[in-house]
Amino acid sequence: MNAALLLAVSMLGTAAGLYGIPWCKESLLLTVLMSVIGGSMGILDTGGNVMALNTWGSEAGPHMQALHFSFAAGAFLAPILATVDSGGSKSEELARAEKTNQSVLTPVPTASAASTTPAPRDHQDGNFLWSYIIIGTYILFISVFFFVLYSKTNSARDKSKASAQKGKRAKHHWPLIGLMFVFFLFYVGAEVTYGSYVYTYAVVFAEMTESEAAALNSVFWGAFAVCRGAAIFGAAFLAPVTMIIMSLVCSVASSSALAFFAHFRASLWAGTAVYGASMATIFPSGISWIEQYTVIEGKSASLFVVGAALGEMCIPVAVGYLQGRFHDIPVVMYTAFATSVMTVLLFPVMYKLANAPQDSDSEVVSESETRKALLSNSRLTEDEEDEEEVRAWNDADFEVIEMNDKLKNSLTDTSLRISGDSPAEASLQPHPDDILGDAPVVAGGSPGRQNGNVDWEK
Repeated sequence: MNAALLLAVSMLGTAAGLYGIPWCKESLLLTVLMSVIGGSMGILDTGGNVMALNTWGSEAGPHMQALHFSFAAGAFLAPILATVDSGGSKSEELARAEKTNQSVLTPVPTASAASTTPAPRDHQDGNFLWSYIIIGTYILFISVFFFVLYSKTNSARDKSKASAQKGKRAKHHWPLIGLMFVFFLFYVGAEVTYGSYVYTYAVVFAEMTESEAAALNSVFWGAFAVCRGAAIFGAAFLAPVTMIIMSLVCSVASSSALAFFAHFRASLWAGTAVYGASMATIFPSGISWIEQYTVIEGKSASLFVVGAALGEMCIPVAVGYLQGRFHDIPVVMYTAFATSVMTVLLFPVMYKLANAPQDSDSEVVSESETRKALLSNSRLTEDEEDEEEVRAWNDADFEVIEMNDKLKNSLTDTSLRISGDSPAEASLQPHPDDILGDAPVVAGGSPGRQNGNVDWEK
């Protein structure tokens, strides 16, 4: 399907869901609209990555970083927009908006504070209604641009470009895709888990105040967004593999500090900032890196996004369940450390598979080269044989022509002598049959004249 049309339809579905959610009075309808938005965002994530790779190819590194920076910027700005529209206390509402998921340990920390200064229900609903309308209108406006882009695209040119890109394929294509699926599962799961539970960890384990916990959460996402913005320029002169290795090293170092030294405030703040920065560039750099070794189409990119979505869905749920059962163990920090170790172990395996020599391709190339060489030699041999055959036929033709000229001359002289001499002398002249041997050519109107002309032409 055309990428621009797919993105236009998905964003149109997202806008429709956002317009309908504030008016929902039934949980079933709300579930349907939320599912529509979730599916549309999944299509947007997949289609955006594929469209960037198809548009810029091997030079898609900075553009891929810019695409994922827009995700981080939107995640950072949307809660602020909702906070401004809510009309409540900015620090409390920002903490509530950024805290996207809560652990089962304690109730929402801001519930008691919010209950002391309740806002009028109609005023609060009206402000949140405007938040949905503003974001939905923005997305609808962008979907119109994608429809215009679809009307301007040349499908035949896109298909020919896509078919030209299908030739590059790694030897272990599907094992490489499968490992990248698992890699993104752990990476995105760790990112969402830490961003979701760091507020609760700061309040319960680090005994921070609500404002400090909200600031710690903002440090994580702020470092995440800033590092993705810086990666746009860094991708212009750094290879994707270099950016991945730097991110993985920083991820292991920071998660180790968080898992084993988080009881120190300085270690918690610094580790959170470095961990957020190290998680920023892995996803776009991973897609840019694997595109250098094998062709990435819609199926492959969708597998990456499915793996990321599974990690985003399953790992936070598992952490929340375990944290509810083991209250004294910082499961969040240990999960960050374990997922970082898994990604560090997976990447060398993927690198080895990606750089495996193309045995099958070399055999095909050598076979095709041998075949071409044999065909070229056979053509040369045939040409040489043709030249020798033509040369032999030319020599034979010249010999026949010379012999015919001699025969004609001899016959002409003989006929002249016969016509000019006496009958007695003519009887002494040799007969033309003796001159020509077995050739049945005779003077005058003898019966062998016609056959003689035929043999003469041959």
